[in-house]
Amino acid sequence: MQIVCVCGMGMGSSLIMKMTIDKALRELGVEAEIEHWDAGTVGSKNVDLIVTSEDFAERFADRDNVVYLKNVVNGNEAKEKLQAYLEKMKG
Repeated sequence: MQIVCVCGMGMGSSLIMKMTIDKALRELGVEAEIEHWDAGTVGSKNVDLIVTSEDFAERFADRDNVVYLKNVVNGNEAKEKLQAYLEKMKG
């Protein structure tokens, strides 16, 4: 599974999200390749899952493979939302 954490410039909050998501996935026992990019780059790439802040909800409204976080450092929120997404994908 390829996951990309996205923020405006691809340097600040996306890197923090990457660390939060990495920890949450380890706790869930899920292996994934996690990268962090800027919002402009991810639009042209094919990835399994995008993780971003709720600030980007409008930008990714046409995609169904996005998890939105209210708090990018909240490991519990990340874990809950990732688990819900993974269960939905098993479907």
